[in-house]
Amino acid sequence: MEIVAHGIDLVDCPRIAQMAERHGERFIDRVFTKAEQEYAKSTKNEIEKLAGRFAAKEAILKLMGTGWRGKIAWTDIEVVNNAMGQPEVILAGEVKEIAEKLGISHVSVSITHTANFAIASAVALAQNKHR
Repeated sequence: MEIVAHGIDLVDCPRIAQMAERHGERFIDRVFTKAEQEYAKSTKNEIEKLAGRFAAKEAILKLMGTGWRGKIAWTDIEVVNNAMGQPEVILAGEVKEIAEKLGISHVSVSITHTANFAIASAVALAQNKHR
């Protein structure tokens, strides 16, 4: 595997809290999958967890070079934790199609957060091409 792209994003946690308060379930359902919502709700710091996933989605769109536009849906990117607690990325819909066109076979993500900020770094990997 070789690294083909990198994206990073920083999110203000209070901003996510304000969006959730202002727009309620409409915002939450538009941006986060059911699995992401359930995970965040199961923790004591729900907003920080949501902000981390929001940052991850933004970082992934940056590494794809697309930003959020066209037919891309926030829920085309899902960040779930594996058995070890490490975040893993599942792509679907338009984002998956874009990744395939770019030759991206895997996206690795790292997330960290405090009460005020969440940051995510995403790396796109591609299969090595044999010559």
